[in-house]
Amino acid sequence: MYKFLFFLCLPIFLFSQKQKIEGTVLNAEGEKLPLVSIEIVNSKNELLKKLITNENGEFVIQDISEKSVKLIVKDLEYAQFEKNLDLEIQNQPINIVLKKEIQDIQEVVMTKQKPLVKRKIDRLEFNVENSNISSLNAWEILKKTPGVTANNDVLAIKGSQSILVTINDKKVMLTGDELKNLLESTQGDELKTVEVITNPPAKYEASGSAVLNIVMKKNKIEGYRGTLSSKYVQTQYAKGLVGISQYYKKDKLSMMGSYYFGSGTYYREGTDYVNYVESATRWISTMNRKDKNKSQNTLNFNVEYELDSLTNLSLNYSGNFNPRSFGTYHVPTLIYNNQNVVESSYITINDHNSRSINNSLSFQVERKLNKKSSLAWINYFAGNNTRKYQNVLTHLDFINQPPGENNFLTNNRNNVQLYSTQADYQWKNEKWEWESGAKYSFVKTDSQLDFSDNENGQVEYRPEKSNVFDYKEHNFALYGSLAYNPGKWNFKAGLRAEKTDLEGIVSEPYEVNTNNYWRVFPTLYAQYTTENNHQFGLSYGKRISRPSYSWLNPAKSYYNLFSYFQGDPKLKATIIHNLNLTYTWKEWNFDFYYRKEVSPSMEISYQEPSNNNLIYHYTNIEKGEAYGLSLYKSFQLKPWWSLSVSENLENNQNYFIGVDNILYKNKVWNWVSDVSTSFTLDKNSDWKIEVGHQYNSPSIQGTFRISSSSTTYLVMNKKFFSKKLEASLLLNDIFRTSGEKVSTKYANQDNYYLDYRDVQSFSVTLKFNFGNQSVKNTKNIKKADEQDRM
Repeated sequence: MYKFLFFLCLPIFLFSQKQKIEGTVLNAEGEKLPLVSIEIVNSKNELLKKLITNENGEFVIQDISEKSVKLIVKDLEYAQFEKNLDLEIQNQPINIVLKKEIQDIQEVVMTKQKPLVKRKIDRLEFNVENSNISSLNAWEILKKTPGVTANNDVLAIKGSQSILVTINDKKVMLTGDELKNLLESTQGDELKTVEVITNPPAKYEASGSAVLNIVMKKNKIEGYRGTLSSKYVQTQYAKGLVGISQYYKKDKLSMMGSYYFGSGTYYREGTDYVNYVESATRWISTMNRKDKNKSQNTLNFNVEYELDSLTNLSLNYSGNFNPRSFGTYHVPTLIYNNQNVVESSYITINDHNSRSINNSLSFQVERKLNKKSSLAWINYFAGNNTRKYQNVLTHLDFINQPPGENNFLTNNRNNVQLYSTQADYQWKNEKWEWESGAKYSFVKTDSQLDFSDNENGQVEYRPEKSNVFDYKEHNFALYGSLAYNPGKWNFKAGLRAEKTDLEGIVSEPYEVNTNNYWRVFPTLYAQYTTENNHQFGLSYGKRISRPSYSWLNPAKSYYNLFSYFQGDPKLKATIIHNLNLTYTWKEWNFDFYYRKEVSPSMEISYQEPSNNNLIYHYTNIEKGEAYGLSLYKSFQLKPWWSLSVSENLENNQNYFIGVDNILYKNKVWNWVSDVSTSFTLDKNSDWKIEVGHQYNSPSIQGTFRISSSSTTYLVMNKKFFSKKLEASLLLNDIFRTSGEKVSTKYANQDNYYLDYRDVQSFSVTLKFNFGNQSVKNTKNIKKADEQDRM
């Protein structure tokens, strides 16, 4: 009897086994699309079930009693897709390819694009190639990325300046002006997206409170094509840039190479005010810095080769060469007494030059082990070599002293080398994903400062004021990360362990500093998406911010006779805790966050009344705390008119020990606003215009209080001659409102400086595209035997 019932029900059992059908939703470029809505209806168009694709664009159909159903796939970015499905005979995975939705509005064909900002479980993705600012350079694009600010040309994410900048997930070994120069030489139309990662997953190294990852475009067009570029920029002085980018793709081979040459004069206005309570004097120095750089060279080369259907090889090289930047500063300083009368003065003449060479080389191998797992091995080398020379002559005219003259020379040489190797393993199925890996990196820096002055009437080398600083750091890391994506819920957790061994040797006075430590960095993520695409997220991450190598150098780098910069070889690493709550719906993005920093390191200044020195140095303050709310929303007001709003309100608190050994609290409510609107004047020629305004209310950094600033810009792009010629116009800082006042005022400290970086500009860019510029259907490469066995 039981056997009879078994055979009677066997067809039902067999049919139920076929009910589990897997599928993937992709776009025409082969990108997997997450959070796509899929409705399953019967022959009467009655809704049976509603699915949402996971982060990898995958979905599973199961527990459907109907034999024949219809799939209706909906997404705001693409045209609706419908497919009839016979569940009795369907035994293969389903691949659904969505196409762009095309609407005919007032006789103008408009193509719907990806949203500018997309929220993922562990990052916010800014789609550069769909924005009007893609004609700018990478530096300007980063400053206009939602959630990113740049005060005094220092990048910050939600108020934190401890940021790791990566390009295609590879660390950029530059900070400050060198990073700015590199990004200014990177063309915006080569960028695909910018990822703002406030709680980086375990795969990323633990350095920095956040990661800013620049994703470059990949060449998807068969054949050969290229772009000739030229750019003219007018600020106080003129600058120019010319270059060529070339691309080639055929079957398994893809190559890209670019070279850009720049030249120009750079200007910066500044005035320092220092009040000395002890002597009742006020020192005012006016320093307008003008530097010429007649040769800026940027070179990039990338080659990718598909060894077989399972193995990909890639080699990337990038270099930035600035053989000589030079200038002469004339800096007058007036010293006022308490009756506001000039009683003393001196003038500094700073004749200087510098050069820098930056190289990076990476090699990567990716291997698919089977349908679910893959292995990647990455080797990376970077080198940074700089030379800075200055000859400083000071004419002194002090009260009750005969006029005098002081002359000193400094020659500063720095060489930094970084090598890293990393192996990553990934396994995933429709619901689970596992990542693990190991990384080793080694950093070596050699810095030498030679100081000479005319203390005895002629310029002589001073060994007691010179310095040699050698630094070595070994870092070994292991990480593991597990993600679970059952459907509406997404979970991810990771753990990274890093061992750091460092040694710094200072020659004058001789000192050896060593430190060895293990640190563990957990990350946790949870995300829930409702049927109406309301998305809620929670994440936590622990990070570490290690001091920049130049910050560890204790050598005094003099700006003039009474002011210098000095690092600290005993700087401690900063531990950072980040907690984020997010909500996303219909391109509304909210992020409530809390950040705690233990012993944050930063640049501060203090004045020394005994010798009237103003000293800038890097140090650890006690702690920092911040909490705030950020908002981003893009509105499509008309088919040809859009509006983007990015707002961030933050309470920031810094605690520091003053020169009087008293604990001080510096706090502020900071509001950062970025509003832009764009118009499509003519779709056929891609004639677009964007106007934006950015405002930053007063902020703090350690002992500093920074005044409010704002900037207004206009960008216009148009294409000619069947889109082969592109022209762009940029007006930046139109009303010249980006200047800042940075002040320190507590105890006997009373100083501030006014800073304007000459960003009010007018620039014109021309680009000519040649070769094959359109995507064509390419022949499918025959699968190798290895892939057939997967």
